[in-house]
Amino acid sequence: MPYLVLLTVLLLLLLGPQWWVQRVMQRYHRTPEANFPGNGSELARHLLNRFHLQTVKVEVTDSGDHYDPATRSVRLTADKFNARTLTAITTAAHEVGHAIQHAADEPMLRWRTRLVAITSVSQKLGSFLLFAAPVLTLVTRAPSTGAITLLAAFLIMGMNVLVQLLTLPVELDASFKKALPLLKTGYLTAEQLQGARRILQAAAFTYLAASLAGLLNFWRWMQVLKR
Repeated sequence: MPYLVLLTVLLLLLLGPQWWVQRVMQRYHRTPEANFPGNGSELARHLLNRFHLQTVKVEVTDSGDHYDPATRSVRLTADKFNARTLTAITTAAHEVGHAIQHAADEPMLRWRTRLVAITSVSQKLGSFLLFAAPVLTLVTRAPSTGAITLLAAFLIMGMNVLVQLLTLPVELDASFKKALPLLKTGYLTAEQLQGARRILQAAAFTYLAASLAGLLNFWRWMQVLKR
């Protein structure tokens, strides 16, 4: 029964925020705004130039809106790259916020980028250890292999939870200390600013929910492995 409750909570944390953010995004993505002089990609280019980040590229992608620090690229999906909707404009400003973080070498983004690289390696090592642990148990009959299994689980899942937890303040900063203040400087009307704030709040809640879901899932696996 407790596991059924935990599974229900995990599903709500994963699916609920996604459903909500999709509703909010779609609400402000239906009709082009008459006062927008450019689309999402054009605003991103304008903001980057405003902050003297001409070397940062603006590209269309099918892998979700994001900023790639490795190639110094703001990437928007085609529907936001070419649209003049509030969702497109707000998303573009948010991703430019990450480019500004990168240019300023802000510690949170720097550590998150490093941790993502470390996590990729640790998950491969964890997978190997998880595969090797039962073999070691059969060969050595050593109780220490349980510790190896716990370490493997941490490397696979725990590191990913750390990335999620570090991602949350990075995303909040890009939204509410970078994008929203920028949009207030004459880009949006007061009514549009309310919509932009809702979009950013919905997106932030998905990151929070993902972090909580990751923590719960990691805790569940730790309890299983300790038995």
